[in-house]
Amino acid sequence: MRLDLSAAWRALRALVLVMAAGFVLAGCGINNIPTYEEAAKASWSEVLNQYQRRADLIPNLVETVKGYAAHEKDVLEGVVEARAKATSVQLPPDILTNPEAFKQFQESQGALSGAIGRLLAVVENYPDLKANQNFLALQAQLEGTENRIAVARRDYIEAVRRYNTELKTYPGALWARFFYTENRPMETFTIEEEKMKTPEVKFN
Repeated sequence: MRLDLSAAWRALRALVLVMAAGFVLAGCGINNIPTYEEAAKASWSEVLNQYQRRADLIPNLVETVKGYAAHEKDVLEGVVEARAKATSVQLPPDILTNPEAFKQFQESQGALSGAIGRLLAVVENYPDLKANQNFLALQAQLEGTENRIAVARRDYIEAVRRYNTELKTYPGALWARFFYTENRPMETFTIEEEKMKTPEVKFN
């Protein structure tokens, strides 16, 4: 009987120690890395979702503009081509930790943004098009989508900042070294060099 009680006591004590160790580890942030990683991946999914939403609007936008400005062939073809390139980029599973793949994705989306900007600039020359209800609805949807893209990118950048910081600072760096050895810092969006230049202001 004494042996049974002694064995039960040892088992109970071991269980308590294991539970206490679990609480201590949880309190020390051992779960932060996978938690932040999943948050960053979720934010990335929203970025992709909003870029796809924009891509889906473009065919109708191009067709509407074509009805009023068919001779703006180069601009229209530029948008179609940029959309095709942006939507055909193959995203590898490791895109968030692959600098080259991430850069290619960002460049393709940036090229599409530039092409849309040129198309909307051309529209300024066509008052009838600017007053067309279908175009106005598409323009409003596009502007709303661009705002959503900006918010999604901002949220992703913040999620990546939190995750990358955890990998580099104590105690996260310690957990990464011993428990999450395959985790790598994630890539984030950068501002194109052209947008960083101070615009020239000329007074005539």
